[in-house]
Amino acid sequence: MITENSSSKMDTPTNISLVGSVESVTESIEYKTVSVFLVLLVCGVGIVGNIMVVLVVLTTRHMRTPTNCYLVSLAVADLTVLVAAGLPNISDSLVGAWIYGHAGCLGITYFQYLGINVSSCSITAFTVERYIAICHPMRAQTVCTVSRAKRIIAGVWVFPCVYCMLWFFLVDIQVNRDNRVQCGYRVSRDLYLPIYLIDFAIFYVFPLLLAIVLYGLIARILFMSPMPHRADTAATAAVRGTCKESAEPGNKASRPARSRSGVSSRKQVTKMLAVVVILFALLWMPYRTLVLVNSFVATPYLDAWFLLFCRICIYANSAINPVVYNLMSQKFRAAFRGLYRCQEQEVQRRTLSTINTSTSVVRDMLDPSLAANGKNKQQCSGVKAEKENRGVSSKGDAQEKEIKVTPQSIKVSGEETMDQSVV
Repeated sequence: MITENSSSKMDTPTNISLVGSVESVTESIEYKTVSVFLVLLVCGVGIVGNIMVVLVVLTTRHMRTPTNCYLVSLAVADLTVLVAAGLPNISDSLVGAWIYGHAGCLGITYFQYLGINVSSCSITAFTVERYIAICHPMRAQTVCTVSRAKRIIAGVWVFPCVYCMLWFFLVDIQVNRDNRVQCGYRVSRDLYLPIYLIDFAIFYVFPLLLAIVLYGLIARILFMSPMPHRADTAATAAVRGTCKESAEPGNKASRPARSRSGVSSRKQVTKMLAVVVILFALLWMPYRTLVLVNSFVATPYLDAWFLLFCRICIYANSAINPVVYNLMSQKFRAAFRGLYRCQEQEVQRRTLSTINTSTSVVRDMLDPSLAANGKNKQQCSGVKAEKENRGVSSKGDAQEKEIKVTPQSIKVSGEETMDQSVV
């Protein structure tokens, strides 16, 4: 929510929740209505979608893969951006002033940039993971594991947490010309420019260049030379020639099918992640370009509607990833449906339980005799059951006595037979 530094009109605002300097536009009902509606819509969809991604991966066992661990990290980072940057923008549009105080200015600005930088690092992490998994499959067996992914994710979060502490010393509460409190920058554009260029290079240029190179190598393996995998499989089967393979003729036919299915699955996952990277590049480009240009021109370009467009693009980048997963991944789509069905069944179960409890309570209150009759019936049925149990036990004792007598008679008759035979 940082605005232009009121001490100098030449300072370039660089925060993603920027409100333009054209007061007549930002104070208009039309601008406020459009701004609040778009921010609420995009942030609402993004918050719900990213929470679903986290729940699906954490609650579904077969979804706990190294790639999905990085996607959970990306979802949490996107949630941080939407909550720390999107929601405060709504109050700023409605009130026109900063209402969260000095601590809120420092904390919200810190979490804004933390979410932005962690999302960039998470994209870089799963890009490298996909490259190792596809281009170096033997190494991937020991490198691309869930435990290693968790350690990498910890580093992905620790580095931006330390790096973003710089913002605690760059922002502060300010009062503009209309005596309205704003959260703005302490330093001028000349001092901020090196910081921004470092941030721009580390968290935007470098991840995109690395993604272009690695996805080019991945595409060469997956889409230009898929046949060697099948050839290796066939050659290995021919060299082994085990009795098990000769005894199971269907096994040879199933192996190529499994190989094709595995290649198709890897292609689909790679396409989905490539789309995430492309959207990251495109949706961040308007804002990054604006700040880069404003850093070198004498008069910054601060059109309020274009600034709103830049903000909505950034919020959309944090909100659109779950939609991409649902459209391009069958596993995510099935997991999302399963999560919805589980929630629906749980609600129905709780509703039925509440209705049954309420019905029984109301029935007892309206007609207490029914409860008394019910108790009498239970007592009668208990007495009857006790009598039946006694009858069964007496019959059992009689049978037991007969059983005890019978072996003796059998034994006696047997001895008589033996004696007769001896005689």
